[in-house]
Amino acid sequence: MKRISIALPDDLATLVQHEAQRSATSVSQVIRDAIENTYLGRARKIPFAGICDDPKMPRAARLEEA
Repeated sequence: MKRISIALPDDLATLVQHEAQRSATSVSQVIRDAIENTYLGRARKIPFAGICDDPKMPRAARLEEA
């Protein structure tokens, strides 16, 4: 496991510490869980994906004809 350091604003640090105490786990585990829940197991959303699938938009072949 790789060790990293982060800086948190006081309010977030307090929130994470309270959650660790509440769930009887470590601060590190609370942060790992939050990262996993946020980033793992969900498809990465690309805002422009599918932009060319709009049937109202002309396809490249039709652009050459115009």
